[in-house]
Amino acid sequence: MSERQWPEHLDPVVEEFEDCFDSMERYELLFEYAKKHPSPLPAEEWNESNQVHGCQSRAHVVCSIDESGKFLMRGGADAQIVQGLMCVTAMAVNGMTPEKVSKFAPNYADAMGIRNSLTPSRANGFLNMFERVRSEAERML
Repeated sequence: MSERQWPEHLDPVVEEFEDCFDSMERYELLFEYAKKHPSPLPAEEWNESNQVHGCQSRAHVVCSIDESGKFLMRGGADAQIVQGLMCVTAMAVNGMTPEKVSKFAPNYADAMGIRNSLTPSRANGFLNMFERVRSEAERML
């Protein structure tokens, strides 16, 4: 595993993706994670203000601070790949302080081999989604 620059609790997820044989196996694993999203955003809550622009599919993100002052990212998408990416991102950032999220980088996606497996438009959409989460955290400071 590469040098960790993500929360320790994400290590098993990163390792699981690192152990994948190829891109197809990574996609299948993303589909599994799409079903496990820890903080989903139901389609009835999707609107123009929470849409991630520049994403190939319909993707929506809502960020807030929970009752203990920790960051909470909720996300939803109409594509399973994007939903899986949102799940892993939520697993990474949920529970951090907004300050940590605002300075966080998506290095876990590189370590997982995901960004190299995505088409250029999906990789760009992932970065747009991640930047949206980071900028929402900055606004909370």
